[in-house]
Order: sequence, then C-alpha cells, then structure tokens
Amino acid sequence: MAEPAAEDLVVRPFADWLREQSHGKTHDEMGDALYDLVSRVRDTGKKGTVSLTISVSLLDKDPEGPLLIADEIKLRLPEHDRKPSIFYADKDGNLTRTDPGQLSFESLREVPPPNVDPATGEIKEIKEIKA
Repeated sequence: MAEPAAEDLVVRPFADWLREQSHGKTHDEMGDALYDLVSRVRDTGKKGTVSLTISVSLLDKDPEGPLLIADEIKLRLPEHDRKPSIFYADKDGNLTRTDPGQLSFESLREVPPPNVDPATGEIKEIKEIKA
C-alpha cells in the first residue's frame, strides 16, 4: 500500500476513535477512572495515575486485513496514610497490647464518688452536716 503524501494525510482525532472502542465502554471507563483519581488525590494530597494501553495486532496475517484493537485501563489510586499501633511481644512471641514487663494491679478496684447513685449514675444532693 502506497503511503499518501503528507499534505493529503487526514488523521482521525483520537477522541473519535475512543468513543467507538468497545462500543464506548473504554471512553466511559476512562472518564470514571479519571474522576475517581481526582477525588482520591484531593482527599489524600498524594499523586496517582490512570493509564490506557492500546494494543494493535493483525486479525489474520494479511497486513491489508482487519486489525484487532485491545485496550487496558490501569488505575493507581493514592492510599490514605495508615496509623501504626503499639504492641508488645510476650514470652511466646505473641503480640499483645499489654506490656508483659509491667506490674499488674489486679487488686485495685474503682471507688465511686460518695454522692453518685451506683445504679443510675445520678448525682445525689450533698446534705450538709451541722455541727
């Protein structure tokens, strides 16, 4: 096939092709992916990416025959920072929130204030004792 002269060459706009690829599904998915990416970048303040890979191959071995066009969309959303937790390792190597080297205070108990009803938590009026 002879190549047309540069001045006769008309290149179809990419957006026109994209609207037809996979019956418009690729175009729609790219729009959704970009929307999700912008939202997450604004939420996290971190960078993310969306990429479209287009693969072109011959359907048959005939270079004049139809082409097989495949696409792949990859979305890498930025992640939120995760806060670490503090744990201790016990004598067996298991993680625990309690420091195994800390003395325990099992004999301690909570003493309610004298003017609080233990059943309801209601604060009772304090009566003054006259001397």
